[in-house]
Amino acid sequence: MHIQTTREDHRIAWLAALAICIHILEASFPSPLPGIKPGLANIITIMALLLFDIRTAIWVSLLRVLAGSLLVGSFLTPTFILSLTGAICSLLVLWLASHLPGRGFGPVGYSLLAAQGHMAGQFAAAYYLFIPHQGLLRLFPVLMTLALIFGVVSGTIAHAMLQRIPAHNA
Repeated sequence: MHIQTTREDHRIAWLAALAICIHILEASFPSPLPGIKPGLANIITIMALLLFDIRTAIWVSLLRVLAGSLLVGSFLTPTFILSLTGAICSLLVLWLASHLPGRGFGPVGYSLLAAQGHMAGQFAAAYYLFIPHQGLLRLFPVLMTLALIFGVVSGTIAHAMLQRIPAHNA
């Protein structure tokens, strides 16, 4: 039986591979706070959403989490669970935002929403599954502030990259 791949399959594979490479590179850098990363691979998810559609963004994000965790050795660990939970929450927020009436959000707006959704999802999973202690709640505003900063940075990078794609500027 021969399975025919489509142009969309190739596009998703290429974008996922790019996001996975960024994910692995980012995982190799030390973090100032345990578990805090800027989430630069999410730039690719935002670009997939804006250049193609939410379906492509979902595939890219979930493949990045799965393959990235297999390659860095975190598959089925708490890190994987937090990453997957964050990605699912982020994608849910992006799906909702992309279905709002009007022109939608730009790369910075989508990135900001995705980062906030990702952090809120990760925090909820950490609290309910791993550290159900009231003291953890004190970190929530700090983590959401970092997500805000990283979301704006990632969105700004995505915006700059999209400006260099001729078809996107037309």
